[in-house]
Amino acid sequence: MELKELNEALEGIKAQVSTSTAENKTALDGQIKALETKLSQAVQEGVKEATDALQLEIKAVQDHADKLDVKMQGQAKDQEAKNVGKLDQLKGLIKENSEVITSVSKGNSVEIKAVADMTTANLAGDEPRDYNFDIVAFPSQKVNVADLVGSVNIGGGTYTYTVEGAGEGSIGSHTEGDTKNQRDYDFTNVDVTTDFIAGFARYSRKMRNNLSYITSAIPGLLRRDYFKAENASFNTVLAADATASTEVITGSSKTKMLMNEIAKLEDNDYDTNGIVVRPSDWMDMLKTAKQDLESAVTYEGGILRVAGVQVLKATWIAANKYYLGDWSRVNKINTEGLSLEFSDSEGTNFVKNMITARIESQTALAVEQPLAIVFGDFTAV
Repeated sequence: MELKELNEALEGIKAQVSTSTAENKTALDGQIKALETKLSQAVQEGVKEATDALQLEIKAVQDHADKLDVKMQGQAKDQEAKNVGKLDQLKGLIKENSEVITSVSKGNSVEIKAVADMTTANLAGDEPRDYNFDIVAFPSQKVNVADLVGSVNIGGGTYTYTVEGAGEGSIGSHTEGDTKNQRDYDFTNVDVTTDFIAGFARYSRKMRNNLSYITSAIPGLLRRDYFKAENASFNTVLAADATASTEVITGSSKTKMLMNEIAKLEDNDYDTNGIVVRPSDWMDMLKTAKQDLESAVTYEGGILRVAGVQVLKATWIAANKYYLGDWSRVNKINTEGLSLEFSDSEGTNFVKNMITARIESQTALAVEQPLAIVFGDFTAV
């Protein structure tokens, strides 16, 4: 066989291999490459013996390829036979169960599991939520005693002020040759001792870390409750030290009683710069029919005034009670101003991982001129 014919025979084998399966193709590719190498040698050397030997090897590869084709054809026939067998098996099952299959109708249906609509009940656990991180807290009192009075800071625990007494004698006209009038003044020292108004709250470090929006509200809540306690303490002092009213409600009204009080104070040269009543009494004054309302009572821009003096609402005063007068004659005395401190080492806090928030003030109220403040009762008869 000539080299040209050998080459054509090799190309024919390549074409046959290209249609084989990937597994068979891989097996033959190696042999073909080896033949190509030897054929190249034969061309270069021009040795007839090499071409004869190569021809024998090509024939062997050809025979191997033919055998693979025959094997593949047999596998295809076996697969077709298997498919035919499965089809016959299915036909047999249908024939055997024909009575059951034909009994399926609208009234006798095949039972399947019901599929329900989905609702929120399909979720295990809590639904996602949107949080309001502003605490809905109780309100503070509308006005504090500290808002009405002056403030004095001292270095110790006792505040002493001096009050003028009645004295004796007077200043008068002088007649030539006569002895002039003598005036004798009396004075009294009054001591006011400051003391602590205080409280604390304790919470865990874990609460601070996990619920910081709650613990961050605690300072504001402590301040609110501190002033409630301070107002209650100062109200007790006011009620005891202020001048008791002699006005009665008989044949009068709440607004007329207040106007009479203002007149008495001014008759004694004391000013009136504020009236304090409970909100229910404040509203009760507005219930009076306009035509029956004293001309000296005005209500403009949400501000109620009696004889030009503003009436303030305070919840630390009892119903049907009132204060009025010159509030500049009353002072809040501070040894130590209001402070808010935190400690993680107080008591057993360190070993229990707790935090203490403490609020306090060393303070007192001084009604320095009792005659300038009047304490009255709208129900007095």
